[in-house]
Amino acid sequence: MPKILKDLWILTSTGVVLYSRVKDEKINPQLFGGLMSALNMFAEKLSEGGITNFELSNLKFIVVKRRDFLFIASTSTKIKEKKAEEELKKIGDLFFKRYHQEVLTWDNDISVFSDFGFVIEGSLEKKSTDKMKEAFW
Repeated sequence: MPKILKDLWILTSTGVVLYSRVKDEKINPQLFGGLMSALNMFAEKLSEGGITNFELSNLKFIVVKRRDFLFIASTSTKIKEKKAEEELKKIGDLFFKRYHQEVLTWDNDISVFSDFGFVIEGSLEKKSTDKMKEAFW
């Protein structure tokens, strides 16, 4: 079964990126987190609930808000929004299951969340560098 989600960012409502996994790292994750947090706050002022998704020419971004966190994923514009949102909600469930204590007593050290990639490995497309490694090994 093909992977639905390409990239993933998990951030606090203030914009601090706790975890990110991006195929092509063209932008600093913390910069992206600040931008998304600002967009969400702006959207919340305009309408109840804030931003839930937006599209670029070839990418769709899905935003799921849970507790005081934003889970943001990119996917192909061909993927149905509902399907991508369900996958992102599953990732949110896994995040809160794994980090229930760390999240509540978090001391601003984002390295606590660095191993989350192993938990969600099956949900995201592989990075191009991962594909290259597989080809050689």
